[in-house]
Parts: sequence; C-alpha cells; structure tokens
Amino acid sequence: MILSFNLFFSLTHLVCHTCFKRHAKLHRCGQCKFAHYCDRTCQKDAWVNHKNECAAIKKHGKAPNENIRLAARIMWRIEREGGGLTEGCFVSIDSLQNHVEHFGEEEKKELRLDLESFLEFWPHDGKQFAMQYISHILGVINCNGFTLSDQRGLQAVGVGIFPNLCLVNHDCWPNCTVIFNNGNHEAVRSMFHTQMRIELRALGKISIGEELTVSYVDFLNVCEDRRQQLKKQYYFDCTCEHCQKGIKDDLMLAVKEEEKPSPEVVKDVIQFSKEAIEKIDKARSEGLYKEVVKLCRACLEKQEPVLGDTNIYMLRILSILSEVLSYLQHVDEAAGYSKRMADGYLKLYHPNNAQLGMALMRAGVTHWHAGLIEAGHGMICKAYAILLVTHGPTHPITKDLEAMRIQTEMELRMFQQNEFMYYKMREAALQNQQIQVLPEPTNEISPGIFQKKQ
Repeated sequence: MILSFNLFFSLTHLVCHTCFKRHAKLHRCGQCKFAHYCDRTCQKDAWVNHKNECAAIKKHGKAPNENIRLAARIMWRIEREGGGLTEGCFVSIDSLQNHVEHFGEEEKKELRLDLESFLEFWPHDGKQFAMQYISHILGVINCNGFTLSDQRGLQAVGVGIFPNLCLVNHDCWPNCTVIFNNGNHEAVRSMFHTQMRIELRALGKISIGEELTVSYVDFLNVCEDRRQQLKKQYYFDCTCEHCQKGIKDDLMLAVKEEEKPSPEVVKDVIQFSKEAIEKIDKARSEGLYKEVVKLCRACLEKQEPVLGDTNIYMLRILSILSEVLSYLQHVDEAAGYSKRMADGYLKLYHPNNAQLGMALMRAGVTHWHAGLIEAGHGMICKAYAILLVTHGPTHPITKDLEAMRIQTEMELRMFQQNEFMYYKMREAALQNQQIQVLPEPTNEISPGIFQKKQ
C-alpha cells in the first residue's frame, strides 16, 4: 500500500508523473506548468493526487523540493481520508518513527528550513497542522522514504512512503527483497490499469516463524562502513551475523596473494582509489566521459599489482569503466572489464541479489554487442534466473531479459552451426543498424530500499 510519492525535482520534465515512463514529448499540466504526463489518460489518473498540489504550485509561483511536495501530498491525503489506518495498511504514518530526537545540528537546521518552506507552500485556507506534526511527517520522509524506479526499473526517479514496508527490519544478508512495481498503464481505458505497488519478495525458502528481512543498504561495503551508514541514516546499530562476524570483509579488501604487498602500499593504493573515485564522479556528473575513462585506467594501473579481484575499490572502477566504455560504444574493451566485474560480484553478493542480477544483465548485453555470444548468453541467462526471483516474471525488466535470452539463444545456435556465417550476418546487420547501448551513465543512485534526503 502506497501512501504518497513524487518525482525527484531534476527529473520532473523527463518522466511521466503517473507511470514514471520516460517520454520524448511529455504533455505539461496547463495550470501549474510543472507536472508532466504521457497523455490524457495518465493525467486523469494523477488528478486526485495532483489537484491540491496543482493549485498550490500555481499560487506559490514555483514548485518546492521533492520532500516538501511529498509532505504536502501526505497532508492532503490525511485531509481527505483522515490520519488513521487506510485500506491495506497495517500501520499508520502517525505510528512510524521520525527519529527527530536523534538529529544532529545540521539535520535540525535542514528541518527548520524545510518547515519554513512547507509553511510558505501550504495553502492558508487548507487544514492547518501543528508544527510538531509537520516535523513528524518530514522526519518520517527523511528516514523512511522509499526509492522509486522508472518503468523499466533501471534508474531511481523519485521517492514514496510505504507504511507497511517500514515494518520490515534490516539484515545485511536478507531473506527478502523489495521491488517497486509501477503497475500497468498501457491500456487505453484507465479501468484496465493496475496500480503501482510495493512487492516484498522472498529470495529463497523461508522457515515458519522466521523473521522477514530486507537490506536497507548495498551489501558491497565492509561491515564497519555499512554499520556507520545504517547508524547515520537509520539511527540503529546493525547486529546481523555478517556484521558481527565480518563475513566477506576479507574478500572485499582482498590483495594480491602471489607477491603480497605491504600494509603501507595497500593503504596508499586504497587512498588513491578513494580520491580517484571522487574525481571520476565529478567528471561523470559533467558528462566528461573520455576523462572518466582516462581516470579509471590510471586508477586500475595503480590497483592491479596490489588489489585482489574481489576488492571493492577495484570493482567500483571496473563497473564505472565498463559502463562508460559501453556507452561510448567501445564494447570490445568494455566486455573485458564487465567480465571481471561480474566475476567479482558473483563471489560477494547473495546469489539472488537484485543488484547482482542487474550487473550480470549489463555485462551480458555488453558481451552480446561485442559479438561474444556464448559469454553474453550465459550472463543474460544468469541475470534472468535472478530477476525471476527478485522482480517476478511480469516485471518489465524481466520481460526485457526474457526477450534478450530468446534472441541470444537463437544467435548462439546459429553461431554453433556456422561461426563464419554468424559473423557475416552480424556484420551486415550492424552496418544497417547502430548498436543499441545502455542509457547515458549518471551519478544517480540505483533503485534501492530507503532513500534519505540528499
């Protein structure tokens, strides 16, 4: 059950505000000039949530940031339906933790600024809420906002509040995953649409009485870093088995075994990697992809004689480099880096981790585009098996993967029957049609669990 949601401010003109589909020519709301939709059908579906927001934006003169808009949407829903339990909800927003009492000075300052912005935006003729209650709502958004993905599940595009999800506790090696399903808005008549929803999906067999858990953070960090992140963002100390025993930390910080480097050399290389990643992120944000490639190669040159194949600092560079090279259509080189990344991820992640599935899909597509059909098909099959568990067979990304699996299987048969003919046909096809590449690389977070305000 979703209480409310909205898009990140930077994407409001690029993604439909109802179905989260990217569209080249979105239709803008004629009143507020802020909301954008695929068509009249999506606009009509959004009206119950957008009506009050539309008038407020028009009167205010501009739209506030996403947290203020989300808080206002929640308040308008409470105004319409009351603040108690709504249909399908096991817990009300009033019962959720806001952790305002744990805020540091900087967070308190941000909260005060958000309060001021909210009061400026909120209509004076609407229901007036107490300052303490508004602070509660903003606090809930701050630590319980769930990251929403686009229709294909590839990019984070917004944030929503799902009260039921807040009942599920964290574990770094969980037995469940949470997937956002945008619903189906393809039918011409809105009566046949299915609503967006959150899905809590089991990653394997769960025993009777076993607690359901999800991971609030990406596992690809050593336990101390994960615990610090959880403490800072969610205000609790993680006591899961992986954190208590430091499971897989040795792999994440692995160094070369043949000629084991000294601790001082390892420390210097890791520090160099951290500084390089900051420069790389800056270059990516500015769209300087050739500079990104240059920085990544320089970093790998330092890392390769010292760090092991599963070291997380090397894997981060391999991931960025393979993605950017693929975008620049240097797929032959990208395939080699993506293979090393995928091999490392397979040793670290839970076998049914959604991030692992997405990484294998990207690596498989890169190999496919590079003409390495056997490796590409194998990775796509592994990704499909994982996403069947994490996303389910009806999710758009799973359907896309199924189509890729069928296509690569057909091409693999052709390759095995006549390798020469396969490459001739592939060459002819590429001359008539440009290779499809992954979307432009961004620094935006990938879809995950909870999204703290940035």
